[in-house]
Amino acid sequence: MKKLRCALIGATGLAGQQFVSALMNHPWFELTGLAASPRSAGKQYLDALRNSSGMVSWFLTEPLPPHIAQMTVQAGDALDVSAYDVIFSAVEADVAKVLEPKYAQTTPVISAASAFRYEPDVPLLIPPVNPEHLELLRTQQQARGWKGFIAPMPNCTTTGLAVTLAPLQAAFGVKAVVMTSLQAVSGAGRSPGVIGLDIIDNVVPYIAKEEGKVEVETRKILGAPGAPHAMKVSCTCTRVAVLEGHTEAAWVSLERSASVEEVQRALREWKGHPWTEGLPSAPPRWIELHEDPFRPQPRLDRDVHGGMATSVGRVREDDVLENGVKYVLVSHNTRMGAARGAVLAAELLKTRGFLAAT
Repeated sequence: MKKLRCALIGATGLAGQQFVSALMNHPWFELTGLAASPRSAGKQYLDALRNSSGMVSWFLTEPLPPHIAQMTVQAGDALDVSAYDVIFSAVEADVAKVLEPKYAQTTPVISAASAFRYEPDVPLLIPPVNPEHLELLRTQQQARGWKGFIAPMPNCTTTGLAVTLAPLQAAFGVKAVVMTSLQAVSGAGRSPGVIGLDIIDNVVPYIAKEEGKVEVETRKILGAPGAPHAMKVSCTCTRVAVLEGHTEAAWVSLERSASVEEVQRALREWKGHPWTEGLPSAPPRWIELHEDPFRPQPRLDRDVHGGMATSVGRVREDDVLENGVKYVLVSHNTRMGAARGAVLAAELLKTRGFLAAT
């Protein structure tokens, strides 16, 4: 199989590094281009990662592959998109707002940025949950006159919640959700990130714009293409001193009553959409259910199935909400919730005919 040629913009940041990791040795995609800000352009990737003190700011546990380290970084605004079959974007939203439409005129863009998430002709893809939303990409191309498209990923906090709500919506219907998150510091990136003295021995009770993102995105993902779900969603998002893995406590009001055992069965037996079967990044199960009341925990459960599964535990009845159930989940924010989730979406797009080698 001929691999698709991929470029990565925003390659030097933490999110960009996660894309490098997710694309290493991928059977379908080959990372052939790196782009970043003008100050990194013209440098080898290794040198672009080197800070003013001389330290190489490669923050992942796996080593940087030598052939990637030696690649020359290009300026994002001067990238020759004709040399690539797909563009992965890991830039900030303000940069994405300018560059991604430029690329999408000719080339598919799969983005971790929030710049276009809320446009009516832009799907928010979680492949096991809502792959039928891909049809919005055809609408987007026609409306904007693009040969390519922009397909952004949801917020990382939204991803784990939506994955657990999907089987409940399918089995019982969902009327309302109340969620409190305990989010890892890696979700804030390295720049500006979270200052160590602010997070150690502390919980920060507010993350700017996060709650609104989760509330809007959850309804968009679980609704029909172009028609948000009617469920009510209310969130409180906090930052805690955990490196990776978002923990969320969710209270759900179902359309019809269900016992704890029925809810557990729905979660345990959910296989996700059949279009995800056989995708290289798909785990054997999307949800892992725990009986141990002390699980899930981010340190123990964030890496389940390579960080692509959501772990759920403490499923209980809730007497406050109508037909209420409550549970705790852990989802890997930088894998399923970010770069690896974006690569999973690219795999789905390829199998559905939206990506092809040129």
